[in-house]
Amino acid sequence: MVSLQMTLLEPFFRLAFKPRMATVERARQRIAAPKGSTRPPARLQRRHDVRTRLVDGFPCTTVTPRGRTPERAVVYLHGGAYISEIAPQHWALVSKMADAGVRVEVPHYGVAPQHTYREAYPFVTAVHRELLQEFDASAVTLAGDSAGGGLALGLAQTLAGAEQPRRLVLLSPWLDLTISNPDVPAVEERDPWLASVGLRLAGEAWAGGDDPTQPRLSPLNGPLAGLPPLHVFVGTHEICLPDVLELGEKARAAGVDTDVVVCPGAVHVYPLVPAPEGRAAARRIVQLVASA
Repeated sequence: MVSLQMTLLEPFFRLAFKPRMATVERARQRIAAPKGSTRPPARLQRRHDVRTRLVDGFPCTTVTPRGRTPERAVVYLHGGAYISEIAPQHWALVSKMADAGVRVEVPHYGVAPQHTYREAYPFVTAVHRELLQEFDASAVTLAGDSAGGGLALGLAQTLAGAEQPRRLVLLSPWLDLTISNPDVPAVEERDPWLASVGLRLAGEAWAGGDDPTQPRLSPLNGPLAGLPPLHVFVGTHEICLPDVLELGEKARAAGVDTDVVVCPGAVHVYPLVPAPEGRAAARRIVQLVASA
């Protein structure tokens, strides 16, 4: 049964969020709008050891549990349609991971239209490789939500075998910039948040004139064999659902240990929303990242 909280979130999202990307004009305005701050919130800094450094010219924030020596680490790539910076909901999940004793690397990749995937890949690769100088790959998880989930999968597809993380954890990953799955229109009708019109424009800005179907932009089209265990969380009320289901089928066929959790009635990136389903999924994600 869908929780009351999740049900009540839908009309709010439909009024507050969906119009922002529902037309070409509104999407272009949003893409061109000033970007938010990458500064970690004060609450996070009071609770954990937090430092930010530059890697290849972009900031990367390291969040470490205070007074503990982490045995596990995660690289977390935030969502935002490749046009928005990290949001408070992302920092909340990062804090929960650190609460569990995990070191969290948060790369602030440059977002479109000022930046493209061509800058993001060298940056996030460098962050991952720096982390492997301190942690064995078997202790590192690569995670991300929405656009960041697509970037996380795309990154994993470019890594050598010895660099592969212990697992991939993806929250409603954006897997195909073209949003061309024929099942999308039916699902989009019940999605209170995402609009394919605006997302395609955001994807074009992120691609910077390159072919949006190439794997580094649409990792659903990339190689899956040899990837580590894959854990994906998706709701039934979001347009990412058809591509996530296809990813699950392709990954299993490629021999990847795959777990796709489909939450009935849940919205996009539901592990980040204040509903029972979201809190339960967030606890599971923290367990995956922190467990032996």
